[in-house]
Amino acid sequence: MSEEWVEVMVTCDPVEAEMVKDLLESGGIPVALRSSKVSPFPVNIGKIGEIRILVPESDRALAEKVIKGEEDTVEP
Repeated sequence: MSEEWVEVMVTCDPVEAEMVKDLLESGGIPVALRSSKVSPFPVNIGKIGEIRILVPESDRALAEKVIKGEEDTVEP
């Protein structure tokens, strides 16, 4: 049975989403980015522009600490 993925952050900034993804992945936390944005049209209107950052349920607590800056070092 596969593990459930949970949302740990929502942003409308693709650069911020990639930075958070890289930070979490550097500590060994798998990350998935989900967006309803249609790439040829650079429109950020409401939920269309949202990028959801997802991690496995088992990594949720650590990922939230890292995002908040409470965890300086992530051990893989």
